[in-house]
Amino acid sequence: MSLPLTWLYAPGDRPEVVRKALVSGADVVIVDLEDAVAPDRKAYALDATVDLLADSHPVPVHVRVHTPHDIPTLAPLPGLHGLRVPKVTHPTDIHRIAELAPGLPLYPLLESALAVEHAYALATAHPAVRGIALGEADLRADLGVRDDSALDWARGRVVVAARAAALPPPAQSVHPDIGDLEALAAGCARGRTLGFFGRAAIHPRQLPVIERAYLPTPEEVDAAREVVAAAGSGAGAQALPDGRFVDAAVVAGAHRVLALAART
Repeated sequence: MSLPLTWLYAPGDRPEVVRKALVSGADVVIVDLEDAVAPDRKAYALDATVDLLADSHPVPVHVRVHTPHDIPTLAPLPGLHGLRVPKVTHPTDIHRIAELAPGLPLYPLLESALAVEHAYALATAHPAVRGIALGEADLRADLGVRDDSALDWARGRVVVAARAAALPPPAQSVHPDIGDLEALAAGCARGRTLGFFGRAAIHPRQLPVIERAYLPTPEEVDAAREVVAAAGSGAGAQALPDGRFVDAAVVAGAHRVLALAART
């Protein structure tokens, strides 16, 4: 399966951290020019990122921009594979970004109630949009909620919008406490049940936890193989010994499990 499973943020004003991120094992590295960089470091972060992206890297590198003014400088660089676009609320925001970065994949971040309401419109705003995701810290502040489960409706909304727009399932937003790996694992398990695929991280130590949570267990792989074998018998829809009913949708799901297991 070619979909990224881990997306690692690294602050743009710390090029040494970015270079460590590039060899961390993350599927995608996101150089952050926005929240991770202090206002008086923004210009340096942009310059350092331009230097970094003057060359290509083995790992795809995206940039979360601070303002659209960053984009004309970044867009032509050979090492840039995508733009994470924060705080979008309307399809016109996407069109403006696409004009500044023709041909570059865009990943809007939905960080407000209005953005969530426009999730499908944002997902289908332009052919350059290759995925959408929630920015949960800003969304939590916008909604005035504290309990994590209060965001489940918005999470489901974004998952459905991505699917309806024929985009990949979104990755979960970051877990901000890098010391609490148990909570990260529990959050990933919850995200998987909601239809997310993978998760963004802010520290390399979070990557193995995310991978374990989203890769199928041996039991899931065995069950998927049983389904595929039953489907290959040509007997049509049937019930397995454990009571599961095998039809086309179940078989497709089993193939996805096996493809994901092949990552290891």
